[in-house]
Amino acid sequence: MDLQKHAPQADTAPETAELRASDADRDRFADILREALAEGRLTADEHAERIEGVYRAKTVGQLEPLVQDLPAAHTRPAAPAFTSAPLGPARQALPADPDDHVVAVFSSAVRKGRWRAGRRIHAYAVFGSVEIDLSEALFEYQQVVIKALSVFGNVEVRVPENVSLRGTGGGVLGNFEVDHLDSGDPNAPVVHVDGWAVLGNIEARPKRGRFVADILDRVQRTVDKAVDRKARRHLDR
Repeated sequence: MDLQKHAPQADTAPETAELRASDADRDRFADILREALAEGRLTADEHAERIEGVYRAKTVGQLEPLVQDLPAAHTRPAAPAFTSAPLGPARQALPADPDDHVVAVFSSAVRKGRWRAGRRIHAYAVFGSVEIDLSEALFEYQQVVIKALSVFGNVEVRVPENVSLRGTGGGVLGNFEVDHLDSGDPNAPVVHVDGWAVLGNIEARPKRGRFVADILDRVQRTVDKAVDRKARRHLDR
């Protein structure tokens, strides 16, 4: 028996206060402030100042002090139900033709860096090597499908840690391996890897320490718009 595998592991989970704040977190804290304003616990100026702080907060720890002195902040909300990403993409989400081809025949081909990932990508490695790195890619669609075929070749797919990853396929005297991954954000992109490895290798896994940058950009743009909208409302009073 491998005792090392069964030894208790130290809890290395980050403190709640250090976690990145989501849109749902910000909305929840904004609702608390809205109720406090309606109840007369906050003045209009205090409400506007704290709301701006809510939509500029990066972590949960930056949100908590904004409502610490309000009764509603100490009522524990019900935990949201977790929904796993689907095993396969919705048919209507895929185009009839692939958006991109990555082909390596007795050679190598790489897609990496800041590039726009289409909804459907075909990867072929025949006595060659294909690398598809989505760790810095721009996701314009929630569903991304990678159709992979490896014949005496190798196809490697790397994804950010804050997306969902699914795989369907197999190998004929080869290896097909996909590390399934669930994002905590139900609106995060879902990458589906569908392929066959014939005397070859296909593998897909998260790239540790990498996160989808354009999701954070969209969140920041949403925050800026919300702050501007609420500031205009406050000035119109």
